[in-house]
Amino acid sequence: MQDLRAELAGTMGEAEWDWLMPHAERNALVLVGAGLDLLDVGVAIASDHTTLVQRWIDEGLIQKPSPEQIKSWSSSRNKRFNALILQPYVLVQDMAT
Repeated sequence: MQDLRAELAGTMGEAEWDWLMPHAERNALVLVGAGLDLLDVGVAIASDHTTLVQRWIDEGLIQKPSPEQIKSWSSSRNKRFNALILQPYVLVQDMAT
């Protein structure tokens, strides 16, 4: 588990909306709520902890961004996120929250 955590931590970083737009266009962007740790979510998904991940989905803590959110972010292309690459997805967390 620590190896996976370290591996995923190596794929984390800040990302501008411009860099994330192509992932949103291919429906591969997953928004992680401010109350969750981005790395913990990545580890849970990569480790196939379906019960925990499903609970977060049901509680609206992880979700695909809405069209309204994408439109808002697109109007402010220098918007920044914390991002974690977890192929085929990119998990993001709004840095403003």
